[in-house]
This record gives sequence, C-alpha cells and structure tokens, in this order.
Amino acid sequence: MKYIKYIAFAIATMTVTACGDDFLNPLPDTVVSLDSFFASDDDVLAGIHGVYDALQGTNESTVTSIANANRGVQFEHLLTEHRTDNTRNATLEGSKSDFHRYIVEASNVESEDYYQSMYEVIFRANNILANYIGVADAGNQASYTAELKFLRAYAYFKLVRLFGDVPLITAPVDPSEAETLFTRVAQEQIYQQIIADLQEAVDVLDNSHKGRASRAAAQGILAKAYLSQASPNYSGAEALCEAIIGSGEFSLMSNYSDVFYDELNSEIIFAIEYIAVDANESQGFSAEFTSSTRAGREDGQNIVNTNLFDDFQTFGGNRTAASITDLGFLENDENEVIKFLPEGTDLTASPIDYGVGRNAGNDYIALRYADVLLLHVEATMAGGPATVDPEALASFQAVRDRAGLTTPVASITREDLLTERRVELAFENQRYFDLIRFGELDNVLSTHSDEMGYVYNSQKARFLPIPQREINLSGGLLTQNPGY
Repeated sequence: MKYIKYIAFAIATMTVTACGDDFLNPLPDTVVSLDSFFASDDDVLAGIHGVYDALQGTNESTVTSIANANRGVQFEHLLTEHRTDNTRNATLEGSKSDFHRYIVEASNVESEDYYQSMYEVIFRANNILANYIGVADAGNQASYTAELKFLRAYAYFKLVRLFGDVPLITAPVDPSEAETLFTRVAQEQIYQQIIADLQEAVDVLDNSHKGRASRAAAQGILAKAYLSQASPNYSGAEALCEAIIGSGEFSLMSNYSDVFYDELNSEIIFAIEYIAVDANESQGFSAEFTSSTRAGREDGQNIVNTNLFDDFQTFGGNRTAASITDLGFLENDENEVIKFLPEGTDLTASPIDYGVGRNAGNDYIALRYADVLLLHVEATMAGGPATVDPEALASFQAVRDRAGLTTPVASITREDLLTERRVELAFENQRYFDLIRFGELDNVLSTHSDEMGYVYNSQKARFLPIPQREINLSGGLLTQNPGY
C-alpha cells in the first residue's frame, strides 16, 4: 500500500524560541486540530500513515528549497554510501559533494535535514502513542502501539549510528523542558530504547505487510541493532535471523534485477514506498543516482569508485550488469548506479523520458532477505575470523548461488563476508554500517582517501556533526561531536 499524505500535523510543543524556529520539527504548511482529527480508529491509522510519510520525505520536485523540507530517507545515500569507498558525487560543487571527501561541517544542509527528518518520525510517533492510542478500536491498540514503536526505533537506530549520542525523547515534551530536548544521551541508553521498542514489535506484529512494520522487519532490524552495539549480542542476532529464515515467508528472487523493479516481491521484508509521477508521493533519489544523459539529473551522484568496480568484476557475478552501467564507453571510475533507474528506464531506448526521474516511484528497500542471510553468517561468526558452521555456509551459499557463483564454499572469512555484503548490497546504504561493525572503517577509508587524494579525518568519518542550527536553538546545551 502506498501512503498518500493523509495529514500534516504540527507538534505544537516543539516550538522553543520566540522568533518561531522549532526544534528538529519543521512546521508543516497545513496544520489540523489534533483533538478534532483523531476521533476514530481510521483517524489514528491515518496518523500512523503520516509517520511513514515522514520517512518518505518531500521530493525536491515539489519543494526545491532545502530549508525545513524534510527529505526523509531521500538523502540517505549521501550520509552513508558516499562516506565509504563505494561511491562519490560527480562534481566537487555544493554541499552534497562534501560527504565523499569527509569534509561535512555542522552547517551542512543535507545532514541537518536528515537529522530533522528522523526526529519528525519520532515526534509524530510519540504524539500518537501518548495521546491517541485510546481512540483506536480496542482490538487494534496493541498492534498500532507496536507499529509506532517500531517506527520510533527505526528512526533512532539511524540517528545513533550516524550521529552518536543524541537526545532521547519518548513522549511529547513541553518547550520549557530544554534539558530533555537538548541533552545528548549515551549510545548505550539509546540502544536500550531501540531494543525495547523492537522487542515489543516482534512480540505483537505479524507479517501482513511489507510497506509497513511487521514481525520480520522488527526481527531483522533488531538483529542489526544487536550486532551494532559496542558489545554485540551475537546469539540474539543469530536467533532472530534464524526465525526469519525458518518462517518460510521470504525467499530470494531468482533474477537479481527483479528485486529492485518487481516491488514488494518475495525478498522484500520492509520497504518505504513511493508512487511515480505524483509529485507528492514520488522520490528524487533515483534521479540523483545517474546523470542527465542517462535519465537522471545534473551531473549524477553515487558514481562508482574504481575499487568497487573491481570487486564487481571479481565477485559480482550476474549482479554486476544489474547494478552498474556498462555502456561500452565509460571508464572504470565513471560507472553509475542502475539498481534504481527511475521506473526501470531502458538505457537503450530513444527517446528517454528524463522527466520521470524527478518523480520516480522506485521504493526505498529498507530490509531484504539476502541481507538477513548474510547477517545470519555474521552473527554465527560471532566476531571470529571465520566460520565453517553448516547453517552459515548454507545462508552464504544461497546468496552466491543466486549471483551465479555456484562453486561450493567450505569456509567463510570475515573478509569474504564483508566483500559479499559489499557487492550484494551496493547502493543500498549498508556499506558504511558494515565497515563499522566489522571494525574496518578507519583501515578501509584511510586507504581509500590516500588513493583519492582526500584528507582523511577519522572523527569526521565516524560521526556526522550535530547540526549547528540545533545547537544554536539550544543555547549551547546541545554539544557537538569531536572534530567539528
């Protein structure tokens, strides 16, 4: 189900300055009375759809100004993929080009927008949880609560991995409570909240949806949360992955390309959905991934770095042709992403509809079955250098077999797994987090920076800056990450 923008509501308690600026939560253009709106179960459900809408974000084709736009996940490739050795911006112009060179500053508008967007998700979820669950039908209250807590956990999981310690807000907050609004909470405590919320979602939800929260989505994200903690819970993550595998409700698509163009297919566990052409429901990241000469816009982003191109040639199998361009005239460091070509644009067709790229309907894939299979290997390996566990080998082999790489694997090293995740999940915003979990961030990125002529800063590579706008609003109560 696609989520039309049912409502635009304001969290009035978030306004914290006399001049009208608001903490993390841009004021929507249309404000409705919450008291009058949430009068029935349908109203509460529409409010939940509004939380997904905050994840979707606003397409640049609708609101060109980035100020208070809330792009949702549409900028996520900049904050993740560009900050690895996978991809880069095509030019050095503008703030979007700062990510791949590790020179993002606290005033960066894309980073600020992402931070705001995730808190928009959190505040919308908190508001419904605190004030309106009781309006829903009694039989739906538990599932609605679990769904909202899943969404809150999902947003916090993104924030804690990208920004480190962040304010932890689990209920509507009065503007006078500045200490709650602006005090950064230790990552360990953020993870405790994420785990508690996701565990409730696992216990309550079923697998009725792929475009909404589900038990399997909560299990998969919880497994990643367990693996991402300072002290990973390997056994817990392994059990969660095995529960998804053992459910029999998901399977790998036989054709790798179909994963990205046959939406909500058997491999998708959780996706953020978009509708093509409709400017209010479409996305712009597909257009950003490729240049104007190939159905995209401007000069292109997510340009494939040479070392990733080389890994595709060696380890990609049939995934290579479905992941990056091969038009016969591009250099190895000029290839672009084709996993998310707007509406599956045929690059050989003439004329190409360039306009559709800015209003694409390609879904954002948040979690899919191949990711879970490889997480299962990681959890089974439990931080060790390798594994020969039969079930881990089976999970790994399934992903390799689908790629046409059918030679049996007798053991899997950490390097094997990291490389496999790189080519299987390229351009799906996973590489940055993988490098952190595997303890390879500094090693890989410092080497990559030397090759590319960047000045590597390990502090800036590890965490993004807390937006300066939020620090200013806090009067200095909100502190900055080291290195900025």
